[in-house]
Amino acid sequence: MNRIENLPLPQQKVIFETLINEVDVGIHVINTSGQTIIYNKKMTEIESMTKEDVESKNFLDIFMFEDGQGSTLLDALYKEKESRHVKQTYFNNKGKEITALNNTFPLYEGKKVIGAIEISKDITKLERLIRKNMESKGETSFTFDSIIGVSPVIKEVIDNTKRATRTPSSVLIVGETGTGKELFAQSIHNGSDRSNAPFISQNCAAMPESLIESLLFGTKKGAYTGAIERPGLFEEAEGGTLLLDEINSLSPVLQAKLLRAIQEKQVRRIGDTVDRKVDVRIISTINEDPIEAISNNRLRKDLYYRLGVVSLFIPALRERKEDIHPLVDHFITKYNELFQMDVKGLSEEVTLLLVSYDWPGNIRELEHVIEGAMNLMIDEDMIEVRHLPFHFRHKSHSVSLSSDITSVYDTHSLKTEDLKEPQQPLRNLKDYLLDAEKIYIKKALERNKYHVTNTAEKLGLSRQTLQYRMKRLDISAK
Repeated sequence: MNRIENLPLPQQKVIFETLINEVDVGIHVINTSGQTIIYNKKMTEIESMTKEDVESKNFLDIFMFEDGQGSTLLDALYKEKESRHVKQTYFNNKGKEITALNNTFPLYEGKKVIGAIEISKDITKLERLIRKNMESKGETSFTFDSIIGVSPVIKEVIDNTKRATRTPSSVLIVGETGTGKELFAQSIHNGSDRSNAPFISQNCAAMPESLIESLLFGTKKGAYTGAIERPGLFEEAEGGTLLLDEINSLSPVLQAKLLRAIQEKQVRRIGDTVDRKVDVRIISTINEDPIEAISNNRLRKDLYYRLGVVSLFIPALRERKEDIHPLVDHFITKYNELFQMDVKGLSEEVTLLLVSYDWPGNIRELEHVIEGAMNLMIDEDMIEVRHLPFHFRHKSHSVSLSSDITSVYDTHSLKTEDLKEPQQPLRNLKDYLLDAEKIYIKKALERNKYHVTNTAEKLGLSRQTLQYRMKRLDISAK
Protein backbone atom coordinates (compact mmCIF):
# COMPACT_ATOMS: atom_id res chain seq x y z
CA MET A 1 0.00 0.00 0.00
CA ASN A 2 1.40 3.40 -0.97
CA ARG A 3 1.87 5.60 2.09
CA ILE A 4 3.80 8.83 2.42
CA GLU A 5 6.26 7.29 4.89
CA ASN A 6 7.24 4.76 2.23
CA LEU A 7 8.32 7.50 -0.19
CA PRO A 8 11.96 8.58 -0.40
CA LEU A 9 12.82 11.38 2.05
CA PRO A 10 13.36 14.02 -0.70
CA GLN A 11 9.82 13.38 -1.99
CA GLN A 12 8.39 13.53 1.53
CA LYS A 13 10.13 16.87 2.02
CA VAL A 14 8.68 18.31 -1.20
CA ILE A 15 5.15 17.24 -0.23
CA PHE A 16 5.56 18.60 3.30
CA GLU A 17 6.96 21.99 2.22
CA THR A 18 4.36 22.43 -0.51
CA LEU A 19 1.52 21.66 1.88
CA ILE A 20 2.86 23.97 4.59
CA ASN A 21 3.32 26.90 2.21
CA GLU A 22 0.14 26.61 0.16
CA VAL A 23 -2.44 26.44 2.96
CA ASP A 24 -4.29 29.71 3.58
CA VAL A 25 -3.42 29.93 7.29
CA GLY A 26 -0.26 31.00 9.04
CA ILE A 27 1.80 28.21 10.65
CA HIS A 28 4.50 28.91 13.24
CA VAL A 29 6.34 26.10 15.07
CA ILE A 30 8.93 26.58 17.80
CA ASN A 31 11.19 24.02 19.51
CA THR A 32 11.78 23.55 23.24
CA SER A 33 14.26 26.45 23.24
CA GLY A 34 11.64 28.84 21.87
CA GLN A 35 13.36 29.02 18.48
CA THR A 36 11.37 29.03 15.25
CA ILE A 37 11.73 25.87 13.15
CA ILE A 38 8.74 26.28 10.80
CA TYR A 39 7.41 29.62 9.52
CA ASN A 40 5.26 29.27 6.42
CA LYS A 41 4.56 31.67 3.54
CA LYS A 42 1.16 32.78 4.87
CA MET A 43 2.67 33.64 8.25
CA THR A 44 5.26 35.87 6.58
CA GLU A 45 2.34 37.75 4.99
CA ILE A 46 0.40 38.03 8.25
CA GLU A 47 3.36 39.28 10.28
CA SER A 48 5.11 41.24 7.48
CA MET A 49 8.44 39.52 8.06
CA THR A 50 10.69 37.15 6.14
CA LYS A 51 11.77 33.67 7.18
CA GLU A 52 15.26 35.04 7.78
CA ASP A 53 13.82 37.52 10.31
CA VAL A 54 12.40 34.66 12.37
CA GLU A 55 13.95 31.23 11.81
CA SER A 56 16.51 29.98 14.35
CA LYS A 57 15.89 33.04 16.54
CA ASN A 58 14.33 33.21 19.98
CA PHE A 59 10.66 34.07 19.91
CA LEU A 60 10.86 36.88 22.50
CA ASP A 61 13.75 38.54 20.64
CA ILE A 62 11.39 39.16 17.72
CA PHE A 63 7.86 39.75 18.98
CA MET A 64 6.59 42.28 21.51
CA PHE A 65 3.43 42.14 23.59
CA GLU A 66 1.53 44.78 25.54
CA ASP A 67 2.02 44.91 29.30
CA GLY A 68 0.14 42.11 30.99
CA GLN A 69 -0.37 40.18 27.77
CA GLY A 70 1.46 36.94 27.14
CA SER A 71 2.03 34.73 24.10
CA THR A 72 -0.31 31.82 23.42
CA LEU A 73 2.55 30.04 21.64
CA LEU A 74 4.86 30.25 24.67
CA ASP A 75 1.96 29.23 26.96
CA ALA A 76 1.56 26.11 24.81
CA LEU A 77 5.29 25.34 25.08
CA TYR A 78 5.96 26.06 28.75
CA LYS A 79 2.52 25.57 30.35
CA GLU A 80 1.25 22.89 27.93
CA LYS A 81 -1.82 25.09 27.49
CA GLU A 82 -4.01 24.43 24.46
CA SER A 83 -6.10 27.36 23.14
CA ARG A 84 -8.58 27.71 20.31
CA HIS A 85 -9.97 30.77 18.51
CA VAL A 86 -8.07 33.20 20.71
CA LYS A 87 -7.69 36.74 19.38
CA GLN A 88 -4.22 38.10 20.03
CA THR A 89 -2.71 41.51 19.30
CA TYR A 90 1.07 41.90 19.27
CA PHE A 91 3.90 43.66 17.40
CA ASN A 92 6.52 42.41 14.94
CA ASN A 93 10.23 43.31 14.93
CA LYS A 94 9.46 46.65 13.24
CA GLY A 95 6.76 47.62 15.72
CA LYS A 96 3.86 46.91 13.35
CA GLU A 97 0.64 45.90 15.11
CA ILE A 98 -0.76 42.49 14.17
CA THR A 99 -4.08 40.97 15.21
CA ALA A 100 -4.65 37.28 14.58
CA LEU A 101 -7.12 34.57 15.54
CA ASN A 102 -5.03 31.67 16.80
CA ASN A 103 -5.30 27.94 17.50
CA THR A 104 -2.28 26.89 19.57
CA PHE A 105 -1.15 23.44 20.79
CA PRO A 106 1.85 21.85 22.49
CA LEU A 107 3.61 19.16 20.42
CA TYR A 108 4.33 15.85 22.10
CA GLU A 109 6.60 12.89 21.47
CA GLY A 110 4.94 10.38 23.74
CA LYS A 111 4.39 12.40 26.93
CA LYS A 112 7.35 14.70 26.35
CA VAL A 113 6.79 18.23 24.98
CA ILE A 114 9.03 18.79 21.96
CA GLY A 115 7.68 22.16 20.82
CA ALA A 116 4.53 24.13 20.09
CA ILE A 117 2.54 25.06 16.98
CA GLU A 118 0.34 28.07 16.27
CA ILE A 119 -2.15 28.20 13.38
CA SER A 120 -3.22 31.77 12.65
CA LYS A 121 -5.81 33.68 10.64
CA ASP A 122 -5.10 37.34 9.95
CA ILE A 123 -7.89 39.57 11.29
CA THR A 124 -5.92 42.84 11.42
CA LYS A 125 -8.20 44.50 8.85
CA LEU A 126 -11.31 43.19 10.60
CA GLU A 127 -10.07 44.58 13.91
CA ARG A 128 -9.58 48.01 12.30
CA LEU A 129 -13.12 47.77 10.95
CA ILE A 130 -14.39 47.03 14.47
CA ARG A 131 -12.57 50.10 15.79
CA LYS A 132 -14.01 52.19 13.00
CA ASN A 133 -17.49 50.92 13.93
CA MET A 134 -16.87 51.83 17.55
CA GLU A 135 -15.59 55.31 16.73
CA SER A 136 -18.53 56.11 14.46
CA LYS A 137 -22.01 56.93 15.71
CA GLY A 138 -23.39 55.82 12.37
CA GLU A 139 -24.39 58.83 10.33
CA THR A 140 -27.56 58.33 8.29
CA SER A 141 -28.42 60.07 5.07
CA PHE A 142 -31.58 58.32 3.84
CA THR A 143 -35.16 59.35 4.53
CA PHE A 144 -38.48 58.31 3.01
CA ASP A 145 -37.91 60.93 0.31
CA SER A 146 -34.91 58.86 -0.80
CA ILE A 147 -37.08 55.86 -1.70
CA ILE A 148 -37.85 55.96 -5.42
CA GLY A 149 -40.89 54.21 -6.84
CA VAL A 150 -44.33 54.75 -8.31
CA SER A 151 -45.61 51.17 -8.28
CA PRO A 152 -48.55 50.33 -5.97
CA VAL A 153 -46.55 47.59 -4.27
CA ILE A 154 -43.68 49.88 -3.24
CA LYS A 155 -46.08 52.64 -2.18
CA GLU A 156 -47.83 50.18 0.12
CA VAL A 157 -44.51 49.16 1.69
CA ILE A 158 -43.55 52.81 2.20
CA ASP A 159 -46.89 53.52 3.90
CA ASN A 160 -46.44 50.54 6.24
CA THR A 161 -42.86 51.58 6.98
CA LYS A 162 -43.92 55.11 7.92
CA ARG A 163 -46.36 53.67 10.45
CA ALA A 164 -43.47 51.76 12.05
CA THR A 165 -41.72 55.03 12.98
CA ARG A 166 -44.27 55.76 15.72
CA THR A 167 -43.22 53.01 18.15
CA PRO A 168 -39.98 51.49 19.47
CA SER A 169 -40.99 47.94 18.39
CA SER A 170 -38.49 45.70 16.62
CA VAL A 171 -38.69 45.64 12.83
CA LEU A 172 -37.69 42.80 10.50
CA ILE A 173 -37.06 43.85 6.90
CA VAL A 174 -37.26 40.99 4.40
CA GLY A 175 -35.91 41.37 0.89
CA GLU A 176 -33.46 40.01 -1.64
CA THR A 177 -29.94 41.40 -1.86
CA GLY A 178 -29.90 44.79 -3.55
CA THR A 179 -33.52 45.78 -2.85
CA GLY A 180 -32.57 48.66 -0.53
CA LYS A 181 -33.26 47.23 2.92
CA GLU A 182 -30.84 49.57 4.71
CA LEU A 183 -32.47 52.55 2.99
CA PHE A 184 -35.76 51.58 4.63
CA ALA A 185 -34.02 51.01 7.99
CA GLN A 186 -32.41 54.45 7.94
CA SER A 187 -35.73 56.01 6.93
CA ILE A 188 -37.41 54.43 9.97
CA HIS A 189 -34.68 55.75 12.26
CA ASN A 190 -34.72 59.26 10.78
CA GLY A 191 -38.52 59.39 10.92
CA SER A 192 -38.68 58.33 14.58
CA ASP A 193 -38.13 60.17 17.86
CA ARG A 194 -34.71 58.44 18.01
CA SER A 195 -33.41 60.36 15.00
CA ASN A 196 -30.98 62.46 17.10
CA ALA A 197 -29.50 59.35 18.74
CA PRO A 198 -26.99 56.93 17.16
CA PHE A 199 -27.83 54.70 14.21
CA ILE A 200 -25.36 51.83 14.06
CA SER A 201 -25.36 49.21 11.32
CA GLN A 202 -23.58 45.87 11.41
CA ASN A 203 -23.52 43.18 8.73
CA CYS A 204 -23.62 39.94 10.71
CA ALA A 205 -22.11 37.98 7.80
CA ALA A 206 -19.05 40.23 7.54
CA MET A 207 -17.31 39.02 10.70
CA PRO A 208 -16.16 35.61 12.00
CA GLU A 209 -18.40 34.08 14.66
CA SER A 210 -15.68 34.49 17.28
CA LEU A 211 -15.57 38.27 16.74
CA ILE A 212 -19.20 39.18 16.19
CA GLU A 213 -20.14 38.28 19.77
CA SER A 214 -17.55 40.60 21.30
CA LEU A 215 -18.49 43.27 18.77
CA LEU A 216 -22.18 43.12 19.74
CA PHE A 217 -21.87 42.78 23.50
CA GLY A 218 -18.42 44.22 24.29
CA THR A 219 -15.51 42.80 26.30
CA LYS A 220 -14.05 43.10 29.77
CA LYS A 221 -10.30 43.58 30.01
CA GLY A 222 -8.57 40.26 30.51
CA ALA A 223 -11.54 38.19 29.37
CA TYR A 224 -9.13 36.46 26.98
CA THR A 225 -5.67 37.09 25.63
CA GLY A 226 -5.61 40.54 24.06
CA ALA A 227 -9.06 41.56 25.34
CA ILE A 228 -9.47 45.22 26.30
CA GLU A 229 -12.27 47.04 28.09
CA ARG A 230 -14.67 47.90 25.29
CA PRO A 231 -18.41 48.50 24.98
CA GLY A 232 -20.34 46.59 22.32
CA LEU A 233 -22.65 47.90 19.63
CA PHE A 234 -25.68 47.60 21.92
CA GLU A 235 -24.10 50.09 24.30
CA GLU A 236 -22.84 52.29 21.48
CA ALA A 237 -26.36 52.54 20.06
CA GLU A 238 -27.87 53.59 23.42
CA GLY A 239 -31.06 55.57 22.88
CA GLY A 240 -30.93 54.98 19.15
CA THR A 241 -31.21 52.20 16.59
CA LEU A 242 -29.10 49.10 15.95
CA LEU A 243 -29.42 47.58 12.49
CA LEU A 244 -28.40 43.92 12.29
CA ASP A 245 -28.02 43.02 8.62
CA GLU A 246 -28.30 39.39 7.44
CA ILE A 247 -29.43 38.17 10.85
CA ASN A 248 -29.79 34.63 9.47
CA SER A 249 -25.99 34.34 9.17
CA LEU A 250 -25.56 34.17 12.97
CA SER A 251 -25.17 30.77 14.62
CA PRO A 252 -28.08 29.41 16.69
CA VAL A 253 -26.03 29.88 19.88
CA LEU A 254 -25.41 33.54 19.17
CA GLN A 255 -29.03 34.02 18.11
CA ALA A 256 -30.04 32.73 21.56
CA LYS A 257 -27.77 35.27 23.26
CA LEU A 258 -29.16 38.00 21.05
CA LEU A 259 -32.70 36.99 21.94
CA ARG A 260 -31.87 37.21 25.65
CA ALA A 261 -30.39 40.70 25.24
CA ILE A 262 -33.45 41.93 23.35
CA GLN A 263 -35.97 40.39 25.77
CA GLU A 264 -34.24 41.55 28.94
CA LYS A 265 -33.01 44.87 27.50
CA GLN A 266 -29.60 44.33 29.02
CA VAL A 267 -26.23 42.99 27.90
CA ARG A 268 -23.26 41.41 29.60
CA ARG A 269 -19.79 42.03 28.19
CA ILE A 270 -17.71 38.94 27.51
CA GLY A 271 -15.79 38.02 30.66
CA ASP A 272 -17.90 40.32 32.86
CA THR A 273 -20.36 39.49 35.64
CA VAL A 274 -22.35 42.71 35.43
CA ASP A 275 -25.49 43.17 33.30
CA ARG A 276 -25.89 46.61 31.73
CA LYS A 277 -29.28 48.01 30.80
CA VAL A 278 -29.66 49.25 27.22
CA ASP A 279 -32.37 51.21 25.43
CA VAL A 280 -31.99 50.28 21.77
CA ARG A 281 -34.45 49.76 18.95
CA ILE A 282 -33.53 46.70 16.89
CA ILE A 283 -34.03 46.66 13.14
CA SER A 284 -32.88 43.50 11.41
CA THR A 285 -32.78 42.34 7.82
CA ILE A 286 -32.90 38.96 6.15
CA ASN A 287 -32.34 38.16 2.47
CA GLU A 288 -34.57 35.09 2.32
CA ASP A 289 -38.08 34.06 3.32
CA PRO A 290 -37.94 33.88 7.15
CA ILE A 291 -40.22 30.83 7.21
CA GLU A 292 -37.79 29.02 4.93
CA ALA A 293 -34.87 30.18 7.11
CA ILE A 294 -36.62 28.73 10.18
CA SER A 295 -37.32 25.44 8.38
CA ASN A 296 -33.65 25.14 7.42
CA ASN A 297 -32.42 26.05 10.94
CA ARG A 298 -30.88 29.33 9.84
CA LEU A 299 -33.20 31.38 12.04
CA ARG A 300 -34.57 30.56 15.48
CA LYS A 301 -38.36 30.68 15.60
CA ASP A 302 -38.41 32.50 18.95
CA LEU A 303 -35.96 35.12 17.66
CA TYR A 304 -38.10 35.60 14.56
CA TYR A 305 -41.17 36.33 16.68
CA ARG A 306 -39.18 38.82 18.74
CA LEU A 307 -37.56 40.57 15.76
CA GLY A 308 -40.61 40.47 13.51
CA VAL A 309 -43.05 42.43 15.68
CA VAL A 310 -43.27 44.57 12.54
CA SER A 311 -42.36 42.71 9.33
CA LEU A 312 -41.76 44.59 6.09
CA PHE A 313 -41.39 42.77 2.78
CA ILE A 314 -39.41 44.73 0.18
CA PRO A 315 -40.37 43.56 -3.33
CA ALA A 316 -37.73 42.54 -5.84
CA LEU A 317 -37.26 44.84 -8.83
CA ARG A 318 -38.74 42.23 -11.18
CA GLU A 319 -41.97 42.58 -9.17
CA ARG A 320 -42.12 46.37 -9.56
CA LYS A 321 -40.92 47.05 -13.10
CA GLU A 322 -42.95 50.27 -13.21
CA ASP A 323 -40.17 51.68 -11.02
CA ILE A 324 -37.35 51.02 -13.50
CA HIS A 325 -37.91 54.32 -15.35
CA PRO A 326 -37.83 56.63 -12.29
CA LEU A 327 -34.85 54.69 -10.89
CA VAL A 328 -32.97 55.06 -14.18
CA ASP A 329 -33.72 58.81 -14.23
CA HIS A 330 -32.39 59.06 -10.67
CA PHE A 331 -29.16 57.19 -11.45
CA ILE A 332 -28.56 59.18 -14.65
CA THR A 333 -28.95 62.42 -12.69
CA LYS A 334 -26.64 61.12 -9.97
CA TYR A 335 -23.84 60.14 -12.35
CA ASN A 336 -24.30 63.22 -14.55
CA GLU A 337 -23.37 65.28 -11.49
CA LEU A 338 -20.55 62.93 -10.48
CA PHE A 339 -19.02 62.54 -13.95
CA GLN A 340 -19.82 66.07 -15.20
CA MET A 341 -21.88 64.67 -18.08
CA ASP A 342 -25.18 65.58 -19.72
CA VAL A 343 -26.82 62.25 -20.53
CA LYS A 344 -30.52 62.69 -21.39
CA GLY A 345 -31.83 59.13 -21.18
CA LEU A 346 -32.06 55.71 -22.84
CA SER A 347 -32.60 54.58 -26.40
CA GLU A 348 -35.80 52.62 -27.09
CA GLU A 349 -33.82 49.39 -27.49
CA VAL A 350 -32.07 49.85 -24.13
CA THR A 351 -35.39 50.66 -22.48
CA LEU A 352 -36.84 47.42 -23.83
CA LEU A 353 -33.83 45.45 -22.59
CA LEU A 354 -34.05 46.90 -19.09
CA VAL A 355 -37.78 46.29 -18.78
CA SER A 356 -37.47 42.73 -20.13
CA TYR A 357 -34.64 41.73 -17.77
CA ASP A 358 -35.30 39.90 -14.47
CA TRP A 359 -32.75 41.83 -12.35
CA PRO A 360 -31.48 39.14 -9.96
CA GLY A 361 -29.26 41.82 -8.38
CA ASN A 362 -32.22 44.19 -8.06
CA ILE A 363 -31.76 47.97 -7.73
CA ARG A 364 -28.06 47.64 -6.97
CA GLU A 365 -27.52 45.80 -10.26
CA LEU A 366 -29.55 48.41 -12.17
CA GLU A 367 -27.40 51.20 -10.74
CA HIS A 368 -24.20 49.37 -11.69
CA VAL A 369 -25.47 48.91 -15.26
CA ILE A 370 -26.25 52.63 -15.61
CA GLU A 371 -22.93 53.65 -14.04
CA GLY A 372 -21.04 51.21 -16.26
CA ALA A 373 -22.80 52.47 -19.40
CA MET A 374 -22.05 56.11 -18.61
CA ASN A 375 -18.39 55.25 -18.12
CA LEU A 376 -18.28 54.10 -21.77
CA MET A 377 -19.92 57.24 -23.18
CA ILE A 378 -17.97 60.19 -24.60
CA ASP A 379 -20.05 62.83 -26.37
CA GLU A 380 -23.32 60.88 -26.71
CA ASP A 381 -26.37 62.02 -24.78
CA MET A 382 -28.41 58.79 -25.01
CA ILE A 383 -27.41 55.40 -23.57
CA GLU A 384 -27.28 52.89 -26.44
CA VAL A 385 -26.94 49.10 -26.34
CA ARG A 386 -23.24 49.40 -27.21
CA HIS A 387 -22.68 51.35 -23.98
CA LEU A 388 -24.13 48.65 -21.72
CA PRO A 389 -21.58 46.58 -19.78
CA PHE A 390 -20.40 43.54 -21.73
CA HIS A 391 -21.63 41.02 -19.14
CA PHE A 392 -25.10 42.56 -19.16
CA ARG A 393 -25.43 42.54 -22.96
CA HIS A 394 -24.62 38.85 -23.00
CA LYS A 395 -26.94 37.74 -20.24
CA SER A 396 -29.06 34.74 -21.13
CA HIS A 397 -32.20 36.77 -20.51
CA SER A 398 -33.38 37.91 -23.92
CA VAL A 399 -36.01 40.41 -24.91
CA SER A 400 -38.15 37.69 -26.45
CA LEU A 401 -41.15 36.53 -24.46
CA SER A 402 -41.23 33.06 -22.97
CA SER A 403 -43.61 30.48 -24.36
CA ASP A 404 -45.68 30.68 -21.16
CA ILE A 405 -46.12 34.44 -21.48
CA THR A 406 -46.83 34.13 -25.18
CA SER A 407 -49.52 31.56 -24.43
CA VAL A 408 -51.17 34.00 -22.07
CA TYR A 409 -51.26 36.69 -24.72
CA ASP A 410 -52.60 34.14 -27.19
CA THR A 411 -55.29 33.19 -24.68
CA HIS A 412 -56.25 36.83 -24.54
CA SER A 413 -56.53 36.69 -28.34
CA LEU A 414 -54.11 39.42 -29.36
CA LYS A 415 -53.31 38.56 -32.96
CA THR A 416 -50.79 40.07 -35.33
CA GLU A 417 -53.53 41.41 -37.56
CA ASP A 418 -54.80 43.45 -34.60
CA LEU A 419 -51.66 45.57 -34.93
CA LYS A 420 -52.23 46.29 -38.62
CA GLU A 421 -54.47 49.06 -39.88
CA PRO A 422 -57.14 48.99 -37.14
CA GLN A 423 -60.53 47.56 -37.85
CA GLN A 424 -61.50 48.68 -34.33
CA PRO A 425 -59.71 50.83 -31.72
CA LEU A 426 -56.91 49.14 -29.75
CA ARG A 427 -57.50 48.66 -26.04
CA ASN A 428 -55.67 50.73 -23.43
CA LEU A 429 -52.31 48.98 -22.87
CA LYS A 430 -52.45 49.26 -19.08
CA ASP A 431 -55.89 47.60 -18.93
CA TYR A 432 -54.78 44.93 -21.39
CA LEU A 433 -51.70 44.04 -19.31
CA LEU A 434 -53.75 43.87 -16.11
CA ASP A 435 -56.18 41.46 -17.78
CA ALA A 436 -53.31 39.36 -19.12
CA GLU A 437 -51.69 39.26 -15.67
CA LYS A 438 -54.97 38.16 -14.10
CA ILE A 439 -55.38 35.33 -16.61
CA TYR A 440 -51.79 34.21 -16.15
CA ILE A 441 -51.99 34.13 -12.33
CA LYS A 442 -55.30 32.24 -12.46
CA LYS A 443 -53.77 29.63 -14.78
CA ALA A 444 -50.74 29.32 -12.51
CA LEU A 445 -52.94 28.84 -9.46
CA GLU A 446 -54.99 26.18 -11.24
CA ARG A 447 -51.84 24.36 -12.31
CA ASN A 448 -50.58 24.35 -8.69
CA LYS A 449 -53.97 23.37 -7.21
CA TYR A 450 -54.35 26.83 -5.66
CA HIS A 451 -51.34 26.34 -3.37
CA VAL A 452 -50.24 29.97 -2.97
CA THR A 453 -46.69 29.29 -1.77
CA ASN A 454 -45.94 26.82 -4.60
CA THR A 455 -47.51 29.12 -7.16
CA ALA A 456 -45.44 32.08 -5.94
CA GLU A 457 -42.28 30.01 -6.21
CA LYS A 458 -43.11 28.98 -9.79
CA LEU A 459 -43.82 32.60 -10.74
CA GLY A 460 -40.61 33.86 -9.16
CA LEU A 461 -42.52 35.95 -6.61
CA SER A 462 -42.57 36.06 -2.85
CA ARG A 463 -45.72 34.68 -1.22
CA GLN A 464 -46.60 38.16 0.06
CA THR A 465 -46.23 39.74 -3.39
CA LEU A 466 -48.45 37.11 -5.01
CA GLN A 467 -51.10 37.65 -2.33
CA TYR A 468 -50.91 41.39 -2.95
CA ARG A 469 -51.38 40.90 -6.71
CA MET A 470 -54.27 38.49 -6.15
CA LYS A 471 -55.97 41.04 -3.92
CA ARG A 472 -55.40 43.84 -6.43
CA LEU A 473 -56.75 41.76 -9.30
CA ASP A 474 -59.62 40.33 -7.25
CA ILE A 475 -58.47 36.70 -7.58
CA SER A 476 -59.66 34.28 -4.90
CA ALA A 477 -57.52 31.39 -3.66
CA LYS A 478 -60.63 29.12 -3.55
